[in-house]
Amino acid sequence: MRRRAGVGAIQKQKLEQEKYKDKGTVIQENQFEQMTKQMEVFRGNLEEFATKYKNEIKKNSQFRRQFQEMCSSIGVDPLASGKGFWSVLGIGDFYYELAVQIVEVCMATSYKNGGIIGLDELRDRLIKARGRNIQHQEITVDDLLCAAKKLKIFGNGFCVIPVGKGQYMVQSVPGELSMDQTAVLKLLSSSGSPCVSLSSLKVQLNWEETRAVNAISQMVIEGLCWVDSQNEGEFSYWFPAMFNECITS
Repeated sequence: MRRRAGVGAIQKQKLEQEKYKDKGTVIQENQFEQMTKQMEVFRGNLEEFATKYKNEIKKNSQFRRQFQEMCSSIGVDPLASGKGFWSVLGIGDFYYELAVQIVEVCMATSYKNGGIIGLDELRDRLIKARGRNIQHQEITVDDLLCAAKKLKIFGNGFCVIPVGKGQYMVQSVPGELSMDQTAVLKLLSSSGSPCVSLSSLKVQLNWEETRAVNAISQMVIEGLCWVDSQNEGEFSYWFPAMFNECITS
């Protein structure tokens, strides 16, 4: 018959487990301390790099993107740092200024597009609005996306909507698009056409007529599309946000 472990054996086993646990905690603390020191060294090197290449970061969009990725890898957000070293670089100011200009363009065009504008059109309008004096600061889609993050302080009044591979739209009116409304925008983006009909929605999205009618009707009410009743057969729905520059100008 197997004998059960005594109280002494149980206490010994418990002490050994506590020793292993304490040892594991010490190892974790040492590893954390080493990682912290390494991050501080990296942070210092990054600050030195940013100081040396300050002008290049502000002028060269690709350089700026790589710098942002390096900052992100160590949890540094120069855009959110309004004081101290990072404020000296003026990088945050670049994006805050860009965010303000995004708001201005969105407000100026909302009566045409219902508060939704393609990122490419937004970029073209911003470049024109900024003028020749600062055209050396190239504005990229990545810059616009980064600046748009600052607009989250306005709640759901401003948001970026992915409508395809590398394609985005900026919504500047309160309210959130439904999944069906987003699906309509994605369809238009992929087709390259600024208009759609109920029959095309039914075929291309495999929707029932009621679903297509509900999605389009709500977008008409919100001013996101215009109704064209001049076509024979059925109405067409035009989305100004999808117009190319020569149509919107």
